[in-house]
Amino acid sequence: MKNTEPYVVKDIAGKLGQAFLRNPLTAVLGIILLALGWISLSTMPREEDPQIAISGGGIIVAMPGATPLEVENIIAKPLEKKLREVSGIEHVYSMSMDNVGIVNVMYYIGEDREDSNLKLYDKVMQNMDEMPKGVMQPLIKPFDIDIDVPIITIAFFRQEHSKISTVDFNEKIRKLQHKINAIDNVAKTTLKGAHKEQFNVEVDMGKLSAYHLSMGQIMQAIQSLAANVPNVKGRTNDKKLVIFGISNAISSVEDVKNVMVANYMGSPIYLRDVANVEKGIDKQNFQDAEIIYRADGNKTNPFSKATPQVTLSVAKLAGKNAVFVAEDVMEMLEEHKDEFNESGIEYIVTRNYGERANEAVNELMHHLIITIVIIAVMLIFALGWRESLIVTFTVPAILAITLFIAYITGQTINRITLFAFLLSLGLLVDAAIIVIENIHRHLHSPGVEDKEMGALLVEATDEVGGPTNIATLAIIMTMVPMAFVGGMMGSFMKPIPYNVPVALFASLVVAYIFTPYLSLKLLKKPEHDEHHDIKNNPYGICEICEGDHETHKHDEEINREKK
Repeated sequence: MKNTEPYVVKDIAGKLGQAFLRNPLTAVLGIILLALGWISLSTMPREEDPQIAISGGGIIVAMPGATPLEVENIIAKPLEKKLREVSGIEHVYSMSMDNVGIVNVMYYIGEDREDSNLKLYDKVMQNMDEMPKGVMQPLIKPFDIDIDVPIITIAFFRQEHSKISTVDFNEKIRKLQHKINAIDNVAKTTLKGAHKEQFNVEVDMGKLSAYHLSMGQIMQAIQSLAANVPNVKGRTNDKKLVIFGISNAISSVEDVKNVMVANYMGSPIYLRDVANVEKGIDKQNFQDAEIIYRADGNKTNPFSKATPQVTLSVAKLAGKNAVFVAEDVMEMLEEHKDEFNESGIEYIVTRNYGERANEAVNELMHHLIITIVIIAVMLIFALGWRESLIVTFTVPAILAITLFIAYITGQTINRITLFAFLLSLGLLVDAAIIVIENIHRHLHSPGVEDKEMGALLVEATDEVGGPTNIATLAIIMTMVPMAFVGGMMGSFMKPIPYNVPVALFASLVVAYIFTPYLSLKLLKKPEHDEHHDIKNNPYGICEICEGDHETHKHDEEINREKK
């Protein structure tokens, strides 16, 4: 007769197993967990490395006519002293030069950038009354590495047969930059090696001397072009405001040439008399760059092409998906590809952080799957294929819970996050293996025929609950101190103490809920023979019941009673 007496549950493991053992919603819960994990994996922001919040700011204070020593004593040092009163500032250092002083501050890693910038601005403005006379309004410029590191860089250059001018080439790149800057989650775009259109004036020093002119007069005449002239403002007798102006007063090289520089012996001297004026690019900009690439794209050939280029850098907002932002930028480039080909413009993507991040995450996920398969194969030989299948299911369920919690807490998936998963993978299956092994032992123990299957599974789960909880808690406690490590290394390794304890706790819950449930569906009690064979056993022990043959009654009467 079967033993129908209920088992008295003592541990949380048995309570969870008993609550979900025959609950019809247990299967639904498992499907929901796997679905949430897949959604989290697909939508979680992906990065190659975790984004560390390193920020600071600079205060630029100008004092015309002051020497570096004066700037240091009356601007830099007093300002440094005041800034050290601000909490969250780790380093303060200054530079003193002629007419200007610059004080830079670095916040502690992990400090909130917006709050720190507000405190910095507030401290400077509070002490404006202590600034010496003659000091101009300070310029406070925060900087943030989060939006200064580009995720994608594109090098644009002209083809050999291209007839587009340098000015038009740069103008097309700037128009594209403006469109890319409007893409969602793009924080900052910069151009390196770009030039602007301008009028270049090359003064002939011989002619300048012949007309008894100085460079100061030439400079004053040229600077007047930057003023908004003519622009005469006044009021009429009936109190109406009248503004006079000339549209496009300077629009060509001839207009610049006809600028009067001075009056010599009653005759006007124009800029064309002493200088050569031409329309071109900003020659004073020496930030030129070249790109060297293989013309035929064959990696076996040496680099054979070197041409001037303009690099467009795109940075994303902190915490956003680098993969999605990079894909949007590449899509924008494809939309302008035909236009670039018509103009003779080519481009090469020299850095694609989003693609690299996606490849790194996919590669680690691939290795994660391989590890799960290896564990499953090992368990087949140790316990059996059904037991191996049960334990194998628990791994994606645990990872799904961990990924979902990481997603809702604003984390990103990167190589350190996945390293935390790989690190904890060997620990994740411990709880499930312990439970399934104890269930396996109970199923093959004496008197198993007299126990109801559900009570046996609950009892086996409850027995190992206490030791398993203590062992898992001990491992979690070894990871917790890592969360309090400061500095850059602490911020870099933060995903490990954040995710490993969550994964380990999830492994307990999943093992106690789903292992008994799946065991009820997949495992069966072994069918013992009616007559135990002990003839070949020299010790007289029953190989199935592991008991003394004399204590068992293997006769047809008892067999009929059982039937």
